[in-house]
Amino acid sequence: MKILIVEPYLGGSHQAWAEGYAKFSRHDVRVVGHEARFWKWRMQGSTLTLADETKAAVEEWGEPDVLLVSDMLHLPAFLGAARRFLGDPATVLYMHENQLTYPVPPGDEFDLTYGTTNWLSMAVADEVWFNSEFHRTIVFEELPRFLKQFPDHTHEATIAEVMPRSRVVPVGIDLSRIDNRNAASRGAPLILWNHRWEHDKGPEEFFAALDRLGDAEFRVAICGENFRQEPAEFTAAKERLGDRVVQFGWAPDDEYVRLLSEADIVVSTSQQEFFGISVVEAMYAGAFPVLPNRLSYPGLIPKNFHSSCLYDGADDLVARLEWALSSPVARYRVGQKLGMEMARYDWSVMAPTYDDLMQSMSGSPRL
Repeated sequence: MKILIVEPYLGGSHQAWAEGYAKFSRHDVRVVGHEARFWKWRMQGSTLTLADETKAAVEEWGEPDVLLVSDMLHLPAFLGAARRFLGDPATVLYMHENQLTYPVPPGDEFDLTYGTTNWLSMAVADEVWFNSEFHRTIVFEELPRFLKQFPDHTHEATIAEVMPRSRVVPVGIDLSRIDNRNAASRGAPLILWNHRWEHDKGPEEFFAALDRLGDAEFRVAICGENFRQEPAEFTAAKERLGDRVVQFGWAPDDEYVRLLSEADIVVSTSQQEFFGISVVEAMYAGAFPVLPNRLSYPGLIPKNFHSSCLYDGADDLVARLEWALSSPVARYRVGQKLGMEMARYDWSVMAPTYDDLMQSMSGSPRL
């Protein structure tokens, strides 16, 4: 069967997801997308240009059986723009994130436009897939409050129609490129923080915790994409940490994979996380996780490891880092067990899951 992925923001984790599924699927999967920049414009205006690219793909390849799109697409507008040539594929909306509950950056005001785009796309899709149960839950909890902000005809009754068409389908990750560590590291432990350099990832909380470790022996790798010209809190932290810093900024994938294989501890201080790809990658490589007891993280970690790996508040974060730094054998054993658990997100497992779900949708009744 033919599956067309339409991704307005084809970069970073969205690109890895789209191209990963295309690579590992047993079906014939094509990807149409735009560059990963100007996200607001992508959500508002990409439908017309992506429809043009889709038309060219259909003329060469034929009509798809299933249309798989991300939350960055205004699905109703796209279907309208493509109605003359797309045929009648089943439609799946994949929710990597959402703009109903996403934290607003300091100084910005909440804009109803983008959450409305998410909602309208959910309403018209045949199925809505969320990357975690946490994500699915908070969206459906927020929708009644969100829709009540509008003056009339607020769609609230439609929520009950959409919910049964939703399911949790985790992100597939190419873990085959990562070595699962088979020996404990030696020397100063390496702490990895591998997230976007944005406020919602809580960098200041992370740097404050490192400051409180005092003279403890450790190295630190601060990875991730930076879209800001002057990330002042990062620059200041680098100066304070000095030669403990072994990586500062984005790293090419081969270098990033090397850092994953060397990391002893992976830390998140996020205020927003709907899945946690970077943390899964580090855990698969054998790193001991120190993660907040909130967001999607309790769903990633088996319950019998919650007391070891999940923290509540700044003091608990520091205490767990101190324990991990001083307990190399214990942290290594936990890391190895969690690495085996994370294998369930590899495309070797997830691609057949996606494929079977897509197969079941092909030819099924539309909305």
